[in-house]
Amino acid sequence: MQGIKNRLTGMGDKKFSAFIRKAYAKGFGLTNKDLDRPIIGIAQTWSELNPCHRHLREVAEAVKRGVWQAGGLPLEFPTISLAEIYMFPTSMFFRNLLSMDTEEMLKGLPLDGTILLGGCDKTVPAQLMGAASADIPSMIVTAGPMIGGHYKGKRIGACSDCRGLWNEHRAGVFDDESLDEVQDELFPSAGTCMVMGTACTMASLAEAMGMMLPGMAAIPAVNSKRLRLAEESGRQIMTLIEKGITPSKIITKESFENAIRILMAVGGSTNAVVHLPAIAGRLGIDLPLELFDELSKSTPLIVDIRPSGEKYLMEDLAAAGGIPCVMKELETLLHGDCITVTGKSISENLENIKGPENWQDVIYKREKPISPEGGLVVLYGSLAPDGAVLKVSAADPKKLQHKGKAVVFKSQEDMDKRIDDPDLPATKDSVFVLQNSGPIGAPGFPEAGFLPIPKKLLEAGVRDIVRISDARMSGTSGGTTILHVAPEAAKGGPLALVEDGDMIELDVPNRKLNLLVEKEELENRKQNWHPPKPQYNRGYGKIFLDHVLQAPQGCDFDFLQKEPE
Repeated sequence: MQGIKNRLTGMGDKKFSAFIRKAYAKGFGLTNKDLDRPIIGIAQTWSELNPCHRHLREVAEAVKRGVWQAGGLPLEFPTISLAEIYMFPTSMFFRNLLSMDTEEMLKGLPLDGTILLGGCDKTVPAQLMGAASADIPSMIVTAGPMIGGHYKGKRIGACSDCRGLWNEHRAGVFDDESLDEVQDELFPSAGTCMVMGTACTMASLAEAMGMMLPGMAAIPAVNSKRLRLAEESGRQIMTLIEKGITPSKIITKESFENAIRILMAVGGSTNAVVHLPAIAGRLGIDLPLELFDELSKSTPLIVDIRPSGEKYLMEDLAAAGGIPCVMKELETLLHGDCITVTGKSISENLENIKGPENWQDVIYKREKPISPEGGLVVLYGSLAPDGAVLKVSAADPKKLQHKGKAVVFKSQEDMDKRIDDPDLPATKDSVFVLQNSGPIGAPGFPEAGFLPIPKKLLEAGVRDIVRISDARMSGTSGGTTILHVAPEAAKGGPLALVEDGDMIELDVPNRKLNLLVEKEELENRKQNWHPPKPQYNRGYGKIFLDHVLQAPQGCDFDFLQKEPE
């Protein structure tokens, strides 16, 4: 413990630096006794432009109580706050910036340990990336999911129902007045989306990796249990400091495999396939796409949470025992010796875990799963030489082996202009292709992959189509949606060469995604292809375009990755 004397400001005289720092600290009203304590930083992402985090001030106060009780000095500091639906062009564009902000604050401030408060989709991945790089004792405390809303006797959840009901509106089934009524119920409390979207997926994986106290991921934001666990986190960070337990001792190749198992078991967000490699890259750990597919094949889908499931929300998972009960059911598949922020191993944490009697309504027995394989699959082929991802648990089973003619959109703007054109050459069997929406092409890797169904098809009763893109999609979305096609179109990948009418073959059982066009024809097209004009020539945007990695490598910046040991 170094406390207030840790990482002294360079002023040419270390003793003077210590003297003046303590003087300024006393300006806060702190005493010598306060300043003799270990300093625990609380990284705060509360913002009035981030509705999901609007309660994090109260959560921070609970953390502070725990820190004080355990003999530490809690000091709150701000970092960038990323609200999924507020950020232009997309919050993913700023994930790496938040990770750098987090890392540099952890390394630059006089902190002995830190509690990272986050929630909305890109926050927890960014914080884990930054904490892994800084490698001081750290814990995650998440915002928690919202409670469910209600509309005409049905429980609705953001944002799976956002998209479903918007489709009905586009089809003419839902009028403007009804849509306004739904808006009043989609966001009924503080917290993140209450389905197994990206926010709840990443919270679940942070818990599975051992970076968060057991049980926290699923507890609703407004439930007092979350405040009690936040307070316990404040006490526990002091134990991590005493034992010298840093993120690099918790986040290992084995803990990533545990997280991937849980990702597959809960039918989690495809975005995790981008975020986990980014976190791993900060520690020099390789997480190839093949590993995700390998573990998916041997991990059953056992959690019935929307959008992969039909009925339940995160508050139901919490009532059924949360992620600890999921891990208990899969215990023999996990690396039980992985250390966690409790100071104990996974196996020790699970020793006394038992689910409620009705838990199989939400968490199925491993022997009788929802599906014998996990919720995500990785596809390869002539259209995706470096891979693509599909949330098979939320796809139409009838479309998992499909051939169809391509309907191609060159960009999001092109799609917006033409998707509802009555003359669009589209049928229910078409394969809808969106180009130039990847990390570089968009730029920023937006959640544009869940292409809207053309209005003429909606009016004909179509409710799912085969979509293919180099974009991401929200973890709250579903459908037969192939994402993260790599290399992306803007890098000259085969996706850039697809034209209207080309035949595309999707074969999920055999993990194939092929463009059925002769190689000679593709070579001719390649000769005439030109990369899109860069959308940024200065500032952070240029840094992003010059240094962002492709989807399989996590879309981190190349200069932030640690060389494998």
